[in-house]
This record gives sequence, C-alpha cells and structure tokens, in this order.
Amino acid sequence: MADTTLAGLRAAIEHAGYYPALVADTIDAAVAGESVEGFVVHQETTFDSDEVRRHITVLVLTHTRLVLGHADDRPADQLTPAPFVTASTEAVPLATVRSVVVNRVITDPVRYSGGRPQEVTVTIGWGAVSRLDLEPATCGDPDCEADHGYTGTASADDIALRVSEAAEGADAVDHMLAFASALSRATAR
Repeated sequence: MADTTLAGLRAAIEHAGYYPALVADTIDAAVAGESVEGFVVHQETTFDSDEVRRHITVLVLTHTRLVLGHADDRPADQLTPAPFVTASTEAVPLATVRSVVVNRVITDPVRYSGGRPQEVTVTIGWGAVSRLDLEPATCGDPDCEADHGYTGTASADDIALRVSEAAEGADAVDHMLAFASALSRATAR
C-alpha cells in the first residue's frame, strides 16, 4: 500500500476532489487521533434520468478499528432550497468484523499467470446489515403446481466497494487489494 499515513489519507481525499475539507474533517473526527494503517478513498459519480449525483466512501484501518465515512450529494427539496451534502461515519471495532470478502474478476483466465485482476469488489461484514434473498422453491418438475415453500440465502454485507481498472485505473485496483489484505491481517489478530 502506498502512503498509509494520515497525511497520505488527506492527500487522497484532496485528490478525489469531493468537498475535501468537509470529508477530511468528518474522517479526522472519527479516526480520533489513532494512527492510520491503511485506507481507501472511493469517489463515484452516478447519473439519474434528470440529475448527476456524486458521493464518496472512505475506509480507514487503524490498529483497533475500521472507520467508514460516506458523503452524498442531496438535491434541493421543499424544505431545503439549495442542494446539500450529508456526511456520516461509523467506527467498527476490528474484533467485530466478521468477514472480508474479495471478489476478483479476471478476463481471459486461460492465460492468467498471476498479476492484477481487472476488477475487484471488497465486501466487509460486521453484522450491522443483513440481507435475506428469498425465492420460491421448486422441485424441478416443470408441471408441478405444489407449493414447495421458499429457498434463499442470508448474507451480511455491511459495505461493498467495487473498483475496476477500466474506470479507476490499475493503481486503484492494486490499492483496494492491498487494503483488503491489510484488513484481513488486522482481523486475524
């Protein structure tokens, strides 16, 4: 991982360009003076049918916690005549992190001989959010009309971040992999 200091984190927030003073102040307050062992700054723009929205997610690994920060653009509404930003943080003790899932996308896997994936999604679970995906169960008989109940999966995915070489660049993919590795090591302590 490149510069994992607080100064490196602030430089990455500044480079992202999404209200850097606001984001840095929000993250600094949540980090609360702990030393930074790793971080990811992920700025994303989404396009809706009639508006463009930006948001940023910052993950910070300290010796004791995973700090998550997120800020979103909000459009003006009836109560607020001007657009605004909401910024929130959550500090999760490392002992409560239950899973760090790293999903790599490799194109042309027959030729793979090591190296960088083209895309990485890191999903981190600590039990704050659980998802239950249900669907009707079937027996495989296309003519069967019996009620077989439901089948599904339960998963904890409190946050998932995706980076791709095509969109964010090779350095972003490498940085995300390094952060996931550092977080995995930290949760094994």
